Amino acid sequence: MGNGTNQFASTSLPRHLARGLLGFGSVAAGLALVPVLGLAALLLVPVGLVALRGCPMCWTMGLVQTLSAGRVRRECVDGRCELRVPGHAPQG
Repeated sequence: MGNGTNQFASTSLPRHLARGLLGFGSVAAGLALVPVLGLAALLLVPVGLVALRGCPMCWTMGLVQTLSAGRVRRECVDGRCELRVPGHAPQG
């Protein structure tokens, strides 16, 4: 994130939530359907992990980045970095 890009963010909130629904749904279905479909149900787990871009925590970080996109900016001056909301005066 040092270059100002959001590594995990999606281009839109609906797209990110759809990825989460597909990812978490596939992982949950893959694990829940093992008693019914056998080990073949576990093939859904990698599909879910691909949708989540590797891990549930990565998806969660992306959700936070997607929600904060354009609302919070990191500004670094003289080796000191702070989070700022555009249009608001700094406090303190």
